Amino acid sequence: MKAAVLREAKKPMQIEDVQISKPGPHEVLIRTAAAGICHSDLHIADGLFPFPLPTVLGHESAGVVEAVGSDVRYVQKGDHVITCLSVFCGHCEHCLTGHMSRCMTDEWARGPKDEPRLSSASGKMNQFINLSSYAEQLLVSEHNIVKIRKDMPLDKACVIGCGVMTGFGAAIHTAKVEPGSTVAVVGCGGIGLSAINGASVAGAGRIIAIDMVGSKLNLAKEFGATDVINAKDGDVVNKVRELTGGGVHYSFEAIGMKQTAEDCFSMLRAGGVATVIGMIPIGTNIEIHGPELLQEKKMQGSMMGSNRFRVDMPRLVDFYLAGRLNLDLLVSHTIKLNEINEAFDTLRKGEVARQVIKFDI
Repeated sequence: MKAAVLREAKKPMQIEDVQISKPGPHEVLIRTAAAGICHSDLHIADGLFPFPLPTVLGHESAGVVEAVGSDVRYVQKGDHVITCLSVFCGHCEHCLTGHMSRCMTDEWARGPKDEPRLSSASGKMNQFINLSSYAEQLLVSEHNIVKIRKDMPLDKACVIGCGVMTGFGAAIHTAKVEPGSTVAVVGCGGIGLSAINGASVAGAGRIIAIDMVGSKLNLAKEFGATDVINAKDGDVVNKVRELTGGGVHYSFEAIGMKQTAEDCFSMLRAGGVATVIGMIPIGTNIEIHGPELLQEKKMQGSMMGSNRFRVDMPRLVDFYLAGRLNLDLLVSHTIKLNEINEAFDTLRKGEVARQVIKFDI
């Protein structure tokens, strides 16, 4: 199969022939229909987060089941599925208490003595977080997928697998936004826009979108933002406080920077909750002012929108088909696999919401 291979950080990916193994007892082979271009992949490609190379990046995908292992009962050939990096074991404390996104199991990965799922003429290929979506096929654990209805377009379904679930879930599950509350979202890329969409569905009374790109702020209004602030225009924290008469009930950081995370905490009103969704670089410490904790303000992280993905993602599909989840505007460009390096360059400029690779064009 053809796949985009990253052999060295900060170097372009190459389209190569990669061999894929046959499904083991609990594995599923998928024909990839579409894969989203996510900032998490860019962090690896740019060397900001370590990962063993060579690898095939990509983790936000949807496709059609081609074959299943002998013990798989959940799906069969021809089923449409979304992949999710939140592989779950089903029996640890996190899984049993309904927090599947926290499960850190590796029991569904192949061991060092097993045949690797991916390989090339030059040797083993490291699978990226059990998925590797920038390829014509995927070989994954049955616990990495969710079955969806077949009338859902797969080029829209793929973005539910990470960006949409992460942002939407942060609002609905992690922060539990209440009806009538005030919300601020810092960063209006795919995840931030999904957090805005989630807060809107949750019934937030006022949603303030914050970014430095005017086109993204205009797009945020289509997702439910009632107010926008261009961060280029000055003190964002004071502007939020002025708009809300003291601060927001909920804030969301969807960029992954120290300053924006600290701003999200500072723009809270007493009792407010700041949720950091973005990937803060390794070694970065977040500082907050101690006296503000006496106002019962909180800062928390969110992992993949605190999802229960086999329950949540089919519901998000239903939301989309009912016109309540705005995926059409979220997907700003569709590209071919061999255009992936150009797509990463576009992502670095920060001017797009979501780009999607379609494997049938």
